[in-house]
Amino acid sequence: MTDKICVGAIAGAFGVRGELRLKSFTATPEDIATYGPLETEDGARSFAVTLTGQTTNALTARLSGVQSKEEADALRGTQLYVARDRLPSLPDDEYYHADLIGLEVFDSGGALLGRVKAVLNHGASDLLEIHGPGLKSTVLLPFTRAAVPTVDLATGRIVADPPEGLF
Repeated sequence: MTDKICVGAIAGAFGVRGELRLKSFTATPEDIATYGPLETEDGARSFAVTLTGQTTNALTARLSGVQSKEEADALRGTQLYVARDRLPSLPDDEYYHADLIGLEVFDSGGALLGRVKAVLNHGASDLLEIHGPGLKSTVLLPFTRAAVPTVDLATGRIVADPPEGLF
């Protein structure tokens, strides 16, 4: 498990006075402002977040130290992180995406299927993007209780019962 979790990304400037578009990766998008200062991945910069509104597919916000459109545009694509201990603990059947990435995936018979490369969500539900030996391309496994009955973070493994013909 990582010490920091990515909770959002800067999508670019919004207006000319340093306001910017902020994509939130939290379950409730507005919660991104409640976790305290957000940092860049390397920890070199830290920002206090003040939400100012919403726009299409993003929140609008002010970040401390960002005063102009040029400064906001220069931060486009910057991912924002928070220390794991400032995030709420999750129920037993919920996981932070960062905890799933890198886990090995085995079928119910114990054969290695691959490793989780990413967790994707295109609107309906989460998908585990799995890559591994013998796979010509990545496989998208639905992250449902039926297809993924066991997630064991302690041992770093997932047991999957994929739909017929997926692998």
